Amino acid sequence: MKTTLMIRLAIACLLLAAGVAASAPATGTDTPAVRVRTAAVTEQDIGATLTAFGVLDPDPDQVLSLSLPHAGLINRIWVRLGQRVKSGDRLLEVITAPESRMQYLQAQSAVDYARRELERQQRLLAEQLATKAQVDAARKNLDDASATLASLRKRGQGTEKETLRAPMDGIITQLDVSQGRRVQADTTAMLIAAEHRLIARLGIELEDLASVHVGMPVTITPVFVPDIHIATTIREVHAMIDPSTHLVEVLAAIPETQIGGLVLGSRILARMQLATHHALVVPRSAVLGGQNATYLYLVRAGKAQRVAVHSGTESGDRVEVTGDVQAGDRVVVSGNYELADGMAVREAP
Repeated sequence: MKTTLMIRLAIACLLLAAGVAASAPATGTDTPAVRVRTAAVTEQDIGATLTAFGVLDPDPDQVLSLSLPHAGLINRIWVRLGQRVKSGDRLLEVITAPESRMQYLQAQSAVDYARRELERQQRLLAEQLATKAQVDAARKNLDDASATLASLRKRGQGTEKETLRAPMDGIITQLDVSQGRRVQADTTAMLIAAEHRLIARLGIELEDLASVHVGMPVTITPVFVPDIHIATTIREVHAMIDPSTHLVEVLAAIPETQIGGLVLGSRILARMQLATHHALVVPRSAVLGGQNATYLYLVRAGKAQRVAVHSGTESGDRVEVTGDVQAGDRVVVSGNYELADGMAVREAP
């Protein structure tokens, strides 16, 4: 019995010693290495990007204004706003106003009277009862009356109804008349824009005006079709603030070869490439800290080395840095939030 108790007591002491040994802190000097991902510090040209929003509009140099040549009544309209038309397509029908028709008939009567008067003066001249000056005056009156009649006929006042047709292929971008409306002469009926001549109408802040110039590269992307990227250049930089948007307007022409898939009136995003310079750049995720103190971790001899840097121009996912770094250094881009200066690291493949 006594022997059994002593055996049990020995076993308990052994278990207690094993437990103490298991819970004791490790006294070795080896610490586990933090797994990180790295990228190389590179030297390249980098420039800031200016972002602006805008809209796709027809090129103002390729918009045709269609006016009604005489007063009348809009009897019928075959087109709608935004509709594509081909050259020669019917647009609208105008019934000539009674007063315009009367003006044409009066001009026609004036021509007939001037012709008869010229014939009479020529007969009198043959009988030596009129002078050559009187014949010349009668001929001038006939020429004037004929010119007036030709002008009215060209304006369509010689017909009761006139059909206006599209003078070119394009898109109806403005429609100012409606069926049954009476209009005066020279009233603008509609605007037709060339379908394959578009511009990006952009707006920039006044403080950015000094950095934008004609010929600057710009990439246009429709807001709702982000897969389309159109490379072009700035065509015009205006010199006043638009009172409706409070921005300075900038125009960029869309190349005809890249118009496919674009729709007039689409909202667009533009990224303008400002002046570039040569610098050391790293991925944006490598730079830590705030505005007053930025730093990154380099991997040197298997350990993380904290290096203070100044961040500069950003372009896409790259940022310019200056400090104790060189091209080719390995900078930590993932896992850097777990690091401290001098910690052992191992790079993930």
